[in-house]
Amino acid sequence: MRRDKRGEDQIVVDRVACTAHGVCAVVSGGAVELDEFGYPVPSRLTLSRAEARALVEQCPARALLLARDR
Repeated sequence: MRRDKRGEDQIVVDRVACTAHGVCAVVSGGAVELDEFGYPVPSRLTLSRAEARALVEQCPARALLLARDR
């Protein structure tokens, strides 16, 4: 499982699969922001594993992954 420097799981964006719906930014409570083209950029906010899993499951393009899923 990949972890960031603080030892927390990372949300990874598959930029090829992403279709820039923006759903992740709306439902994430600030954990995901959108770049100028509408693609997600994970922020440094900490999510519980359950919150991260729920966010990943709500992506309509299945473009969000937990680093351990890769």
